[in-house]
Amino acid sequence: MRLHKKFLLLPALAAVLALGFQAARKATPAEDPLIAGYKKATIASVADAVDQVVGQRGYMNHDMRPYIPGQFAGRAATALLKPAPPDKAIPALSAKHSVEMIDNAGPGEVGVIVIENGLDVAAMGGLMGTDAKARGLAGMVLDASVRDLAELRALKLPVFARGVVPSTTVSRFASVARGVPVECGGVTVKPGDIIVAGEDGVVRVPQERAEEVLKRSQEIDERETKMVPFILKHKSLQKVVELFNRI
Repeated sequence: MRLHKKFLLLPALAAVLALGFQAARKATPAEDPLIAGYKKATIASVADAVDQVVGQRGYMNHDMRPYIPGQFAGRAATALLKPAPPDKAIPALSAKHSVEMIDNAGPGEVGVIVIENGLDVAAMGGLMGTDAKARGLAGMVLDASVRDLAELRALKLPVFARGVVPSTTVSRFASVARGVPVECGGVTVKPGDIIVAGEDGVVRVPQERAEEVLKRSQEIDERETKMVPFILKHKSLQKVVELFNRI
């Protein structure tokens, strides 16, 4: 579909989606208290809490950036693509598991797509974004690039990626699996892990330690909130660090 034609379709598309989203909101079950807690936590505190509780990094590489901004938290649904010869990377296969992942994801989940050595191709564009929005996904995290930014902005679907390119995976990459552990932005993400994202970056929380990490991140946020008045009073961060043993 050529770009100018896509823009002509955007108003009608937005109207159709709005009706679907209203219906979806009425049917949305009560939110998981754990996810609700992570939505209130700061990204930096979650990253620090994973360091302290898990003993390994949970934050993704610095180039995992919000090309469509938004803060969200949700459980990961994954898809993986690998380099393939043109006869294997046909249209039906190049995005097979990515599309299946989105089509089978539940409201509030986070789509995580990894393309091995795929920074020069887009893992998703406007059509997959429309599907993700219609399914009620909280956002998308791509260890690859993204395209069709204008369409995605119109959808207001948060998308974190490692770059922007106009290229396709067709003839270059083939989809190999969904619902499997993937290496995304320097960390391992398993289906069901909690992904927390915002303008500071993206953090993965192992699902088996999620309650501990949330509790620690809340403690960190609470302590830092208490530190601010002391900094203003003493006009010395060093003195406050000594009082709170925290920086």
